[in-house]
Amino acid sequence: MNIIVVGCGKVGLTLADQLNKEGHDITIVDQDEKVLRHAVDFLDIMGIHGNGAMLQTLREAGVQNADVLIAATSRDEVNMLCCLFAKKEGNCRTIARIRDPQYTTEISYLRDELNLAMVINPDMTAAKEIERLLRFPSAMKVDSFSRGKLDLIRVKVPKESQLIGIPLHTFQKETGLNVLITLIQRGEDILIPNGFDALEADDLMSFIAAPKDVSKFFIKLGVDYTPVRDCIIVGGGRISYYIARYIDEMHLNMRLKIIDSNKERCEYLADVLPDSIIINGDGIDAELLKKEGIENTDAFCSLTGFDEENIMLSLYAGKLSDARLITKINRIAFENVTNEMNLGSVIYPKQIVAESILRYVRALENSKGSNVETLYKLADGKAEALEFKVLNDPDLINIPFAELSFKQGVLICGIIRQNKIITPRGADVMKVGDRVIVVTTNTGFNDLRDILEVKKEEDIHYEL
Repeated sequence: MNIIVVGCGKVGLTLADQLNKEGHDITIVDQDEKVLRHAVDFLDIMGIHGNGAMLQTLREAGVQNADVLIAATSRDEVNMLCCLFAKKEGNCRTIARIRDPQYTTEISYLRDELNLAMVINPDMTAAKEIERLLRFPSAMKVDSFSRGKLDLIRVKVPKESQLIGIPLHTFQKETGLNVLITLIQRGEDILIPNGFDALEADDLMSFIAAPKDVSKFFIKLGVDYTPVRDCIIVGGGRISYYIARYIDEMHLNMRLKIIDSNKERCEYLADVLPDSIIINGDGIDAELLKKEGIENTDAFCSLTGFDEENIMLSLYAGKLSDARLITKINRIAFENVTNEMNLGSVIYPKQIVAESILRYVRALENSKGSNVETLYKLADGKAEALEFKVLNDPDLINIPFAELSFKQGVLICGIIRQNKIITPRGADVMKVGDRVIVVTTNTGFNDLRDILEVKKEEDIHYEL
């Protein structure tokens, strides 16, 4: 695909590097000639020197023939203008980096009015990842669909689980919980389960459940689930702000302390985050950390602007407590070193954004302009989880699932309709505008129609 990246900062450079490695034709645009030259030489891609918010520059970059334009400069307004011009001139898919928290409440409006395919915010995306790790401390992996409205959670079945051997069709009756098992990885085998299958010890299992049932299901499953009640964050930047907002919106019963050395920033956070405890102090002060309960906290997040400081803080917290550790690191080049340290879950904000855009580009490439919204690879690439937008297709809409003939290895595991999450049953139907989540061991689905079994000629009966 032909992709234009506007902006040679950390996000833009990471995106250009990843997309270039996947074989796409990349053109990068920046006003700083020195930075642009470094990017062109380092990545061996085409570079255009100029202002990406000017039509002439975009034309030089080939916007008329571009499939995707990603505006990732440091200025939100410039990024929005880039996308507006690109959409008008080339009608390509546009992705804008918008970071300022003031735009948070306007994101949906901006996305619709500017016809953006995606809005990226490294701080917000990293905060959402951290919030999920705090909310599901026992999960091995959490994949999110429809902008976070539905989560697909992966966990290992303990050897002594009381749910082993119970047929899945009796799960709701046995547990009293609305849980749907979507995928089971058993050794080398990948299984899309039916109602008569059952869990076995050490299965790697993915499931979807109502948020209120997740913790209860972990307990029923026998997973060591200890909810995070106390969390200390060092660093009062945008990520910490968004974490506090998400925790508040999710109504999580979590006591949050944010420590920052900037008095003015602390005063701002105290004003906008009334439910959080804001502490003005030096986050690397050992006595302060002990005073605030680092030895007994359930979770500790080191989110300052300095990688070295975050690493030292997490190592110190790991020595003093059994807290769930979360460490923010910006320089991805040190990954081989940090993997050997006790840093808990390491968060790379730029990498998280890059991966989310890569998923979108892969989905766009796979769908060839079809209606794939999101694509995740599961079980080492042997299965896929896809999100489709339901179009006005008479072969799909308003037909009960029980009357549709699905291909082998296909499971409809969720429907999102006007912000409501539906766990599909045989009597449920798809409606125009729905988001449908499909888990399948088939690969290469390009359209929602691909989930249906094609009737053979001899199965078709004609009326005379």
